[in-house]
Amino acid sequence: MLIPDEVKQIANDIKEMRIRGAGEIARAAVKTLRITVQNSKAKTVEELLEELRTTAEIVINTRPTAVSLPNGIRFVSKKVRKELERNPSVEELKDTVDKAVKEFIVNSQRAVQRIGEIGSKRIRNGDVLLTHCNSAAALSVILNAAQQNKDIRVFATETRPKFQGHITCKILRDAGIDVTLIIDSAVRLYMNKIDTAIVGADAISSNGALVNKIGTSTVALVAKEARTLFFVAAETYKFSPETLIGELIEIEERDIEEVIDREELERIGNPKVLNPAFDITPPHYIDLIITEKGIIPPQAAFTILQEEFGWLSGDKKSLF
Repeated sequence: MLIPDEVKQIANDIKEMRIRGAGEIARAAVKTLRITVQNSKAKTVEELLEELRTTAEIVINTRPTAVSLPNGIRFVSKKVRKELERNPSVEELKDTVDKAVKEFIVNSQRAVQRIGEIGSKRIRNGDVLLTHCNSAAALSVILNAAQQNKDIRVFATETRPKFQGHITCKILRDAGIDVTLIIDSAVRLYMNKIDTAIVGADAISSNGALVNKIGTSTVALVAKEARTLFFVAAETYKFSPETLIGELIEIEERDIEEVIDREELERIGNPKVLNPAFDITPPHYIDLIITEKGIIPPQAAFTILQEEFGWLSGDKKSLF
């Protein structure tokens, strides 16, 4: 069984963060399933399913914290399992995968726009906002508010070590929004100027805890201290069904060379270096979560999970 080179390239691009952002990662992940069936030489349905399982395993292992990734694949898998009840031909199953991939991509893009429409209603004229990292959902809220001619200003963190905040600044400036770039450690200094902090999500657990870019929990803690509102913008496919049965969301540790090169590390005596990509924000620091289905308190994450996924085993190996 040969895995298409394009699948391997997409998997590598996700791992190396050339494809970044939970939504983009999920859409890229499901595209690998379409590429797999388009290139498949399978003669039987079981051979095709084995190819899909292998592709899913390769892609899922690229970014362990990004819940959107397995959830995107789970969406396609659910459609495939339903089709298998009809005893389809290989070609019919390929067509099912193709349609499911297209449906997920369209739904995920519409979700971001819907979040912007809903969340912008909570942004007032004259508000000063703060955002961390580069979240399509959080930016959708801000951009929608600006499109409604609300006079807003934005503080954006650099978001070290990959500096995703630079991307955020470019998007906001191109939209004509007043934006100020600050270093991550300056959040507390400026928080009293902020009306609302709004961030995206890489994952949300069943108890409403947020897993997002490293530094998010600091922003939330400082916001709580300053009595600044803290909003999360998240599509429902970023909620983690595994947490319903007690599994923990793995926090990805990335290469230390994103933080310091080997030569400098040796110069300062080779101390241990940690480079976690994400941290966890407790639900009691979150004022509300904006989803494409509406605004919920973090305590309602459990309900969202049951509505979207039911009681799942959480075993990613059972896909397809």
